Amino acid sequence: MINTILKDRPTKLFLGFTAFFVANALIAESIGTKLFSLEKVFGQHPVSFTLFGQSGMSFVLTCGVLLWPLEFVMTDIVNEYYGPRAVRRISLTAIIIISYAFLMYYLSIGIPPADVWLQSSAKQGVDNIQDSYNAVFGQNMRIIIGSLVAFFVSQMVDVTIFHKIKKFTGEKHMWLRATGSTLVSQLVDSYIVLFIAFSGTFKWQLILAIGLMNYTYKFVMAIILTPLIYLVEGWIEKYVGHTVARDMKLAAMGRENE
Repeated sequence: MINTILKDRPTKLFLGFTAFFVANALIAESIGTKLFSLEKVFGQHPVSFTLFGQSGMSFVLTCGVLLWPLEFVMTDIVNEYYGPRAVRRISLTAIIIISYAFLMYYLSIGIPPADVWLQSSAKQGVDNIQDSYNAVFGQNMRIIIGSLVAFFVSQMVDVTIFHKIKKFTGEKHMWLRATGSTLVSQLVDSYIVLFIAFSGTFKWQLILAIGLMNYTYKFVMAIILTPLIYLVEGWIEKYVGHTVARDMKLAAMGRENE
């Protein structure tokens, strides 16, 4: 059985995509506690503008958004070659693994630290590494839930729009269905996580402003990463062969007999 699986290139490809998709999502969630200034990345001072009546706004993003655009690229590629059912499966797998990871993070926070660990870290300039550990891994539960709900809903939106566009474009205009579905799903993702995580804590105007800034970044990244989809598509064609790749696309659309 395992030899058959390992010899089947489309199967190996799907296993590889799934592994990267899940790992990338978990890493994005884990590094999401750190905020950074997008302006400083480019050596500029943070801007200050007013949006939805909220003054002093600038492009402060979580490190997680550096990786999330790749999730949507992977979604479109899997959607193209394996169909909506495959996207739902890898999305649920990612959510289960992320939930398991955060459960382990919380359990590890409650384990009493060893004195040698505290002393060693103090010598390195970290006065209380247990507090630092708690701050890094102890994300607010509303943020975690909001992120997971937003991730799953946006994935389903992406799948639906992708296939609706493909019904009209056929095999042509991959950029249109990939970018179009990503732009809509990223908008959904940006606001669901914010409203679940911060409603009742932040004013709705502030949530709208933060969401728009996050979406602006994701919008730009969706455009920039569009050529990557074509590069991966070309590599898949070479890896599995043109005929197999065509059959995979037809099967993804439920048209295997064409």
